[in-house]
Amino acid sequence: MESDTQNQKEARRGRGRVSSVQGPVVDCCFDNFEDMPALYDCIEAETVDGRTVVLQTYEHLSRTLVRTVALMDTLNLQLNSACYNTFQPITIPIGDGCFGRVMDATGRPLDNAGPFDCPGRTPIRSLQKPIGFNLNNKKGEKPEVLETGIKYFDLLFPLVKGSKTGIMGGAGCGKTVVILELINNIVKAHGGACVFAGIGERIREGNELYYELKESNLLKNVMLAYGQMDQPPGARAEVVNTGLCLAEYLQAKNKDILLFMDNVYRYIQGGQEVSTLLGRVPAETGYQPTLASEISAVQERIRSVEGGGSITAFQAVYVPADDMTDPAVVAIFAYLDGSIVLSRDLVQLGMYPAIDPLQSSSTNLDPVVTGRRHYDIAQQVLVHFNKHEGLKRIVAVIGVEELNKEDQKIYTRAEKLYNFMTQPFHVSEVFTGKKGEYVSIAENIEGCERIVNGDFDDLKKEDFYMIGKVPRI
Repeated sequence: MESDTQNQKEARRGRGRVSSVQGPVVDCCFDNFEDMPALYDCIEAETVDGRTVVLQTYEHLSRTLVRTVALMDTLNLQLNSACYNTFQPITIPIGDGCFGRVMDATGRPLDNAGPFDCPGRTPIRSLQKPIGFNLNNKKGEKPEVLETGIKYFDLLFPLVKGSKTGIMGGAGCGKTVVILELINNIVKAHGGACVFAGIGERIREGNELYYELKESNLLKNVMLAYGQMDQPPGARAEVVNTGLCLAEYLQAKNKDILLFMDNVYRYIQGGQEVSTLLGRVPAETGYQPTLASEISAVQERIRSVEGGGSITAFQAVYVPADDMTDPAVVAIFAYLDGSIVLSRDLVQLGMYPAIDPLQSSSTNLDPVVTGRRHYDIAQQVLVHFNKHEGLKRIVAVIGVEELNKEDQKIYTRAEKLYNFMTQPFHVSEVFTGKKGEYVSIAENIEGCERIVNGDFDDLKKEDFYMIGKVPRI
């Protein structure tokens, strides 16, 4: 039966030839009109050294000529060499055999563990019809808060099952470290299924994540799709759809999925490179003219559906030149329920995680979601941070002692709160030498409440730096 299917597939392969290779852009000619590929159809070409190169159709130039973008290196691809239209879009192996495995954008294994043990393949671009407006939770059902063990998240920016959270920051601010700690804490605490899409990020980070998950015995719960920095722009732009396809498979099985995407900006950057290679005129801002539609096509696939599970998404977003008004960042921001902004100033002060509580925001910080006590304490903490920001410059000139008694109290407590919100991470133990700390929501709230109420006014702010729970006195 399988051989018959294979023969049918071979019979449907349309034969063409390579007519031009310009880096990752390859033009293919199909003399027989019936062999012409549709948009996003997959074409396979063979190099001189016998390597198969996967091409994706992007444009029809004439009745016989198509322009494609390679998802692999085009080295040794020759003029007039044979190419074959597969008459289907890019597909990946799908099934529970993907757990603990790493694939690229086209579904090839990257972990040297042989073929995937999966019953079939599925297209990475969603073929589902668009759905109408749909709430993340059923009517009348209270949103479920997801405990992360990270103090900033649990207190000020709580995560709700089915929500989308962006972690934004410039180069070296710690986006990937925060994402890795979230994976470590949430998968350990809650189990369940997790999908990680590595989009145009450092190969070293992908390698470290794989071995860390393996050592922690968490790899069996995670599916990984990588299109890292060494890949052509087509692969970096397409791997996000591979990750979404894996998440949608698990969601259809009525599971609650954690989807980690690192880094969504690199997806846009890959699309920008592809757009330039195809000769499209860029928008006024320098990005591709299809920027808004490309982001919406990805973000609208991250949703909860009736009769299925939820997808809770964490998206690292690189902020070019620390400019939060960058058009790509603004376009992504519009789809997020919460945005966590990482500050370079806090990195330089050694305040890790370097989250800026005043620039960050979350729609989930609401008494209905978190409960009244949690909400009230979070608001008091934010009031202290705001007051500290207002007094900071005055203190730099005249010193804390010159402030009135009330302002002195608020300022010193705010400094203790800032230090208390720092936290040693499990994933950075190898760099810092400090044991990682997981802090529950109850311990987190209690610690902040006692600092705000003045229980620790006799202690120095240094006593709260890089600790887990508050000290017992």
